[in-house]
Amino acid sequence: MSELIRNKIRAIPDFPKPGIMFRDVTTLFKDAQGLAETARLFYEHYELWSIDKVAGIEARGFIIGAILAEKLGVGFVPIRKKGKLPAAVMGEEYDLEYGKDKIEAHLDAFEAGERVLLIDDLIATGGTALAACNLIEKLGAKIVGCGFVVSLPDLGGVKKILDRGYEVFDLIKFNGE
Repeated sequence: MSELIRNKIRAIPDFPKPGIMFRDVTTLFKDAQGLAETARLFYEHYELWSIDKVAGIEARGFIIGAILAEKLGVGFVPIRKKGKLPAAVMGEEYDLEYGKDKIEAHLDAFEAGERVLLIDDLIATGGTALAACNLIEKLGAKIVGCGFVVSLPDLGGVKKILDRGYEVFDLIKFNGE
Protein backbone atom coordinates (compact mmCIF):
# COMPACT_ATOMS: atom_id res chain seq x y z
CA MET A 1 0.00 0.00 0.00
CA SER A 2 2.71 2.46 0.94
CA GLU A 3 6.42 1.80 0.66
CA LEU A 4 6.92 4.72 3.05
CA ILE A 5 5.11 2.77 5.77
CA ARG A 6 6.81 -0.56 4.96
CA ASN A 7 10.25 1.06 5.09
CA LYS A 8 9.57 2.64 8.49
CA ILE A 9 8.67 -0.65 10.23
CA ARG A 10 11.67 -2.17 11.99
CA ALA A 11 12.18 -5.95 11.85
CA ILE A 12 13.73 -7.49 14.96
CA PRO A 13 14.75 -11.13 14.52
CA ASP A 14 14.32 -13.65 17.35
CA PHE A 15 12.09 -11.44 19.51
CA PRO A 16 10.40 -12.28 21.84
CA LYS A 17 11.80 -15.77 21.20
CA PRO A 18 13.98 -17.52 18.61
CA GLY A 19 12.36 -17.92 15.21
CA ILE A 20 10.03 -14.92 15.55
CA MET A 21 10.50 -11.87 13.31
CA PHE A 22 9.00 -9.03 15.36
CA ARG A 23 7.52 -6.15 13.35
CA ASP A 24 8.08 -3.00 15.39
CA VAL A 25 5.73 -0.16 14.46
CA THR A 26 7.19 2.24 17.03
CA THR A 27 9.72 3.28 14.39
CA LEU A 28 6.80 4.10 12.08
CA PHE A 29 4.93 6.02 14.78
CA LYS A 30 7.95 8.11 15.85
CA ASP A 31 8.29 9.44 12.30
CA ALA A 32 5.91 12.36 11.67
CA GLN A 33 5.54 11.59 7.96
CA GLY A 34 5.04 7.87 8.60
CA LEU A 35 2.43 8.47 11.31
CA ALA A 36 0.59 10.98 9.13
CA GLU A 37 0.59 8.60 6.14
CA THR A 38 -0.72 5.76 8.31
CA ALA A 39 -3.56 7.91 9.65
CA ARG A 40 -4.35 9.24 6.18
CA LEU A 41 -4.63 5.78 4.63
CA PHE A 42 -6.92 4.52 7.38
CA TYR A 43 -9.06 7.64 7.19
CA GLU A 44 -9.39 7.43 3.40
CA HIS A 45 -10.51 3.81 3.68
CA TYR A 46 -13.07 4.35 6.45
CA GLU A 47 -14.26 7.96 5.96
CA LEU A 48 -17.52 7.01 4.21
CA TRP A 49 -18.37 4.08 6.47
CA SER A 50 -21.10 4.41 9.06
CA ILE A 51 -19.02 4.16 12.25
CA ASP A 52 -20.14 5.19 15.73
CA LYS A 53 -16.97 4.35 17.67
CA VAL A 54 -13.42 3.19 17.13
CA ALA A 55 -12.04 0.59 19.55
CA GLY A 56 -8.29 0.14 19.87
CA ILE A 57 -6.48 -2.83 21.39
CA GLU A 58 -3.81 -2.14 24.01
CA ALA A 59 -1.35 -0.68 23.49
CA ARG A 60 -0.33 0.26 19.97
CA GLY A 61 -3.93 0.05 18.75
CA PHE A 62 -4.60 3.05 21.00
CA ILE A 63 -2.31 5.25 18.91
CA ILE A 64 -3.85 4.83 15.47
CA GLY A 65 -7.32 4.13 16.89
CA ALA A 66 -7.49 7.43 18.76
CA ILE A 67 -6.13 9.44 15.83
CA LEU A 68 -8.62 7.78 13.48
CA ALA A 69 -11.54 8.32 15.87
CA GLU A 70 -10.74 12.03 16.02
CA LYS A 71 -10.46 12.27 12.22
CA LEU A 72 -13.80 10.44 11.81
CA GLY A 73 -15.48 12.59 14.47
CA VAL A 74 -16.42 9.63 16.69
CA GLY A 75 -15.50 8.42 20.16
CA PHE A 76 -12.65 6.06 21.05
CA VAL A 77 -12.86 3.02 23.34
CA PRO A 78 -9.73 1.36 24.74
CA ILE A 79 -9.70 -2.43 24.91
CA ARG A 80 -7.34 -3.07 27.83
CA LYS A 81 -5.51 -5.92 29.46
CA LYS A 82 -7.10 -7.37 32.58
CA GLY A 83 -7.17 -5.14 35.65
CA LYS A 84 -6.30 -1.82 33.95
CA LEU A 85 -9.74 -0.17 33.79
CA PRO A 86 -11.15 1.60 36.88
CA ALA A 87 -14.93 1.10 36.50
CA ALA A 88 -17.11 -1.99 36.04
CA VAL A 89 -15.87 -4.12 33.15
CA MET A 90 -16.68 -7.12 31.03
CA GLY A 91 -13.83 -9.37 29.94
CA GLU A 92 -13.03 -11.93 27.30
CA GLU A 93 -10.44 -14.64 27.80
CA TYR A 94 -8.40 -15.96 24.88
CA ASP A 95 -5.68 -18.51 24.28
CA LEU A 96 -2.00 -17.71 24.05
CA GLU A 97 0.68 -20.08 22.86
CA TYR A 98 1.33 -21.21 26.45
CA GLY A 99 -1.69 -20.24 28.50
CA LYS A 100 -4.49 -17.71 28.51
CA ASP A 101 -4.90 -13.96 28.71
CA LYS A 102 -7.85 -11.62 29.14
CA ILE A 103 -8.90 -8.26 27.74
CA GLU A 104 -11.56 -5.96 29.15
CA ALA A 105 -13.72 -2.96 28.31
CA HIS A 106 -15.96 -0.84 30.49
CA LEU A 107 -19.56 -2.04 30.71
CA ASP A 108 -20.73 1.35 29.45
CA ALA A 109 -18.22 1.58 26.57
CA PHE A 110 -20.85 1.12 23.84
CA GLU A 111 -24.52 1.83 23.31
CA ALA A 112 -26.66 -1.04 22.03
CA GLY A 113 -26.34 -1.39 18.28
CA GLU A 114 -23.41 0.98 17.83
CA ARG A 115 -21.24 0.28 14.81
CA VAL A 116 -17.64 -0.23 15.92
CA LEU A 117 -14.39 -0.28 13.97
CA LEU A 118 -11.65 -2.32 15.69
CA ILE A 119 -8.06 -1.11 15.18
CA ASP A 120 -4.72 -2.65 16.15
CA ASP A 121 -1.15 -2.40 14.98
CA LEU A 122 -0.73 -6.02 13.88
CA ILE A 123 -2.72 -9.18 13.17
CA ALA A 124 -0.87 -12.47 13.50
CA THR A 125 -2.77 -15.53 14.79
CA GLY A 126 -5.90 -13.46 15.49
CA GLY A 127 -6.47 -14.46 19.12
CA THR A 128 -6.52 -10.97 20.59
CA ALA A 129 -8.50 -9.43 17.73
CA LEU A 130 -11.17 -12.15 17.83
CA ALA A 131 -11.41 -11.81 21.61
CA ALA A 132 -11.89 -8.05 21.17
CA CYS A 133 -14.62 -8.65 18.56
CA ASN A 134 -16.38 -11.09 20.92
CA LEU A 135 -16.13 -8.60 23.80
CA ILE A 136 -17.49 -5.70 21.74
CA GLU A 137 -20.44 -7.81 20.60
CA LYS A 138 -21.14 -9.03 24.16
CA LEU A 139 -21.37 -5.37 25.13
CA GLY A 140 -24.13 -4.90 22.54
CA ALA A 141 -22.26 -3.28 19.66
CA LYS A 142 -21.66 -4.49 16.11
CA ILE A 143 -18.25 -4.89 14.47
CA VAL A 144 -18.20 -3.18 11.07
CA GLY A 145 -14.56 -3.88 10.31
CA CYS A 146 -11.10 -4.64 11.64
CA GLY A 147 -8.13 -2.52 10.60
CA PHE A 148 -4.45 -3.30 11.10
CA VAL A 149 -1.27 -1.50 10.19
CA VAL A 150 0.49 -4.85 9.58
CA SER A 151 -0.86 -8.29 8.78
CA LEU A 152 1.04 -11.56 8.84
CA PRO A 153 -1.29 -13.65 6.65
CA ASP A 154 0.80 -16.82 6.95
CA LEU A 155 -0.12 -17.03 10.65
CA GLY A 156 -3.84 -17.39 9.91
CA GLY A 157 -5.37 -14.53 11.88
CA VAL A 158 -6.75 -12.66 8.88
CA LYS A 159 -8.47 -15.83 7.64
CA LYS A 160 -10.04 -16.42 11.08
CA ILE A 161 -11.44 -12.90 11.13
CA LEU A 162 -12.74 -13.16 7.57
CA ASP A 163 -14.28 -16.56 8.39
CA ARG A 164 -16.25 -14.83 11.17
CA GLY A 165 -17.70 -12.48 8.58
CA TYR A 166 -15.72 -9.36 9.50
CA GLU A 167 -14.08 -7.09 6.95
CA VAL A 168 -10.29 -6.81 7.26
CA PHE A 169 -8.20 -3.89 6.04
CA ASP A 170 -4.43 -3.75 6.43
CA LEU A 171 -1.82 -1.33 5.19
CA ILE A 172 1.13 -3.72 4.90
CA LYS A 173 1.39 -7.50 4.54
CA PHE A 174 4.49 -9.42 5.46
CA ASN A 175 4.13 -12.86 3.87
CA GLY A 176 6.65 -15.36 5.20
CA GLU A 177 9.20 -12.66 5.88
